[in-house]
Amino acid sequence: MINKFKPISISLSPNVQKDDVRLALRLLFQPWKWKNPSAGGSGQVGNAIKELEDNFKKYLGVKYAFSFNSGRSSFFAILKSLNLKNKDSVLLQAFTCNAVPNPILWANLNPIYVDCNDNFNIDINDLKSKILNHPPRPTSELVEVGKSKVLVVQYTFGLPANMDEIVKIANENNLILIEDCAHALGARYNNQLVGTFGKASFFSFSRDKVISSVYGGMAVTNDDEMGKKLEKLQKEFGMPSNLWILQQLRHPILLNYLILPLYNFLDLGKIFLVFSQWTHFLSKAVSWKEKRGLKPDYFPKALPNALAIMAQNQFNKLDSFYNHRKKIAEFYYKELQNTSFKMPDMINKQSYLRFPIQHKNAHEIIYEAWNNQNILIGDWYTSPIAPDDTKIGEMRYKLGSCKNAERLAKITLNLPTHINISMDDAKRIINFLKKWKYA
Repeated sequence: MINKFKPISISLSPNVQKDDVRLALRLLFQPWKWKNPSAGGSGQVGNAIKELEDNFKKYLGVKYAFSFNSGRSSFFAILKSLNLKNKDSVLLQAFTCNAVPNPILWANLNPIYVDCNDNFNIDINDLKSKILNHPPRPTSELVEVGKSKVLVVQYTFGLPANMDEIVKIANENNLILIEDCAHALGARYNNQLVGTFGKASFFSFSRDKVISSVYGGMAVTNDDEMGKKLEKLQKEFGMPSNLWILQQLRHPILLNYLILPLYNFLDLGKIFLVFSQWTHFLSKAVSWKEKRGLKPDYFPKALPNALAIMAQNQFNKLDSFYNHRKKIAEFYYKELQNTSFKMPDMINKQSYLRFPIQHKNAHEIIYEAWNNQNILIGDWYTSPIAPDDTKIGEMRYKLGSCKNAERLAKITLNLPTHINISMDDAKRIINFLKKWKYA
């Protein structure tokens, strides 16, 4: 059956514009630039990588920034640089992706899940409770292994968390604060950029993030010792294979010219996407191994030069991306006020990665939007640890331990804000949602 509606996508390389596609197409035929531009006889070693890292340092005002091939590789590198003991505990919130607990597991550490509040970020009261149950180890003496040592704060959907309270709690309890900024590049709390509050932070350039190079990430810090260790780890990790790089370069090209144009024609676009990922012609956002707590062989790695070029091209457009996202989010907010949809507080400067809302019929809305209207409304997160086919037991999550996160997983959906969502698209989404505005 041919769907008469133009597809509206939320996660298939949403930021890709014509210049990004042309850039990927050029790089596809310039393999000497994939890892090391000097391999072709010209340019400095890793010059695009250095340019991206330098620009990140300047933007955030930090001393060190090291790129990796994903946000989880960046987080893993940060954890390895801390010289933690096996089974030390890391506090993190539920209502998250398996990309956060997995690096903790890969580093032989123990994830301790904290509940979230209705604004999707870490619940301060539950954090205090979990710290009492897993007190941190003093730095002045060696005591029992397994005590909480690290606190990861996540900015879900690009919404800044309560950093005044979180920084205070981390300092009072001798916890190393790490910021998960995968959703939040450009967001601010009390006019301070997120990523600059803790000892270290990490960012993601995945296909559905603020800027995208299909895969990619950055670890940043102001700590001199950690900076040296991150630089060493980046070299030790090495580059991913040429085949892996090729997978990522194909992604925006095929999405733009083949998959999305065919999405509403007999499901051919969907079929081709699934087939391409099954045959490894294209990469998947999350591998089956990660859903079971295992580490794919392409993590952790450094960011290859070709993807640094792609990320830098997107980084140059950060302001225009932000302005567009903010405009679309404000339209949603205006249209959904005084309805049965519950919306987050519009305070501080968000990244507006997506516009999250709550409704008792969330899953029905997501299903009907896709099957009847060709609108892919976001389902982050239908499980306390996404995606929903993640084996949460392998993530060491115990059902019932974060009740509000589990409740939110049943009633949360999110609306697209990315650069390829036009105001007409946003109006079409709102018009579709009218059926439930007062339900």
